[in-house]
Amino acid sequence: MLLGLRTIVYPAPDLAAATEWYTRLLGFAPYFEEPYYVGFDVGGYELALQPPHLLGGDTPVTYWGVPDIGAALARLLEHGATEHGPVREVGGGIRVATVLTPQHTVLGIIENPHFAPREKTG
Repeated sequence: MLLGLRTIVYPAPDLAAATEWYTRLLGFAPYFEEPYYVGFDVGGYELALQPPHLLGGDTPVTYWGVPDIGAALARLLEHGATEHGPVREVGGGIRVATVLTPQHTVLGIIENPHFAPREKTG
């Protein structure tokens, strides 16, 4: 069901300051930058920043890739998770959802038809 890690979204109360800090740290600018979301491509994976009120809290959310978000959400619910954030389109055919696990942690799932892991070099 889970294909591997895809995205982590960090809460950024000061999005501009966080964007500048990560740009300096990573050595490159984000590929996507809007007032509601900033995305960096780090080795083919998404390091994202989002205001906490849009993220739904003050803790990071990790998104695991799934081939079919509806089926994955149903399976998670069957195994005792509860819906935290419904399936929603975030652009470009990418769909996300979050659940609260029985351990009371947020688990994100993402169906991203554009994701292709990069081969490791070196």
